[in-house]
Amino acid sequence: MVLTDTHTHFYYETDPGKRDEMLQRCLDKNISRLFLPNVDAASAQLVFDLTNAHPQYFFPMLGLHPCDVKPDWQTEIDAIMATGENERIYAIGEIGVDLYWDKTTLDIQTAAFEYQIQLAKQLDLPIVIHCRDAFNEVYDILQRHNDDKLRGIFHCFGGTVEQAQQIIDLGFYLGIGGVVTYKNSGLDKALAQLSLQHIVLETDAPYLTPVPFRGKPNESSYLTYIAEKVADIFMVDVAQVADITTANSKAIFGI
Repeated sequence: MVLTDTHTHFYYETDPGKRDEMLQRCLDKNISRLFLPNVDAASAQLVFDLTNAHPQYFFPMLGLHPCDVKPDWQTEIDAIMATGENERIYAIGEIGVDLYWDKTTLDIQTAAFEYQIQLAKQLDLPIVIHCRDAFNEVYDILQRHNDDKLRGIFHCFGGTVEQAQQIIDLGFYLGIGGVVTYKNSGLDKALAQLSLQHIVLETDAPYLTPVPFRGKPNESSYLTYIAEKVADIFMVDVAQVADITTANSKAIFGI
């Protein structure tokens, strides 16, 4: 059994000893594929430090997070991509629109998102989408850019069945994380009406910690709690969840 965390900021832990312990806890639970999205130019090098230290377990993505989009966003994206100039990357992400913190930056967030969608198409890479309080805005952008090259993961999905189907119809997978374990999220009921074939697992560590550790920092080894909840929803065993979601991640990332 192999579990894949398709979205973890593992590199935020910079203490080598603690990081090695975190990795060992993952390996002890069969979590041996971990995909790392950066958020800005500064974090890009942290991603590569980790992927180069453990290339058999960690896989890098590059993108400018919508919360880090400033008026000079194009310069920042150029700096991010320059960091990975001689490295293989597996997606452009995480990118998207976030209107939870600041609605006034919608225009530049949209411009940066669309620019990075085109970049992903040029590089023939999937995108990993961050969407918070902005489903309609993100969906409209994806519809405008929809073609055979547009693909990826809708990270941290927590919406309705109807929204899930809209995303699936565009050829995207749903990134399911700790929110599915929250009692009143309603995500479990939405997922029950879908198929495992459209799902990948993620932690978004150190954020969105699943039950029973909610309120504490998240880590990738907690992916098992998400997998167990998903197994309960679909009434299958965890090994089947691991097999299908890891296969889905391979279809997305090509590895």
